[in-house]
Amino acid sequence: MFNKLIEKSRVKSPWVFHLNTGSCNGCDIELVALFGPSYDVERLGVKLTGTPRHADIVVITGPVTSQSKDRMLRVLSQVPDPKVIVALGSCPASGNVFKDSYSIEAPLDKWVPVDVYVAGCSPKPEAIIDGILKAVEIFKNKVGGSLIE
Repeated sequence: MFNKLIEKSRVKSPWVFHLNTGSCNGCDIELVALFGPSYDVERLGVKLTGTPRHADIVVITGPVTSQSKDRMLRVLSQVPDPKVIVALGSCPASGNVFKDSYSIEAPLDKWVPVDVYVAGCSPKPEAIIDGILKAVEIFKNKVGGSLIE
């Protein structure tokens, strides 16, 4: 009973954890702007969390650098299952201009399964909102659509 209540509340109000794996901060600035008064994604039930242990959705920015790869995998292991991974920007998807650099381990899907890609360098806030809403739908399906009424 109690577990079903927890799962239902996770679906209604998913928490997002932001993880930077070596980005230039362009995507990070756009993501954080979504939680301000202009876009206010919290009105959609999405909340930013400071710890991976409370996260449902993980938004990853930047190419995966050699230095950040092990840390990223350690952080992702702390996120409870089911979880949704969002690759924000061109860097985690392909490595972008840093591709084939000696210190880049991109693409992200080489290391973890990515559920949603948000393209752009840096992506527009509207595209990020759309990607997060797609991640919320994927998360609902992973938890189980029968809980939503």
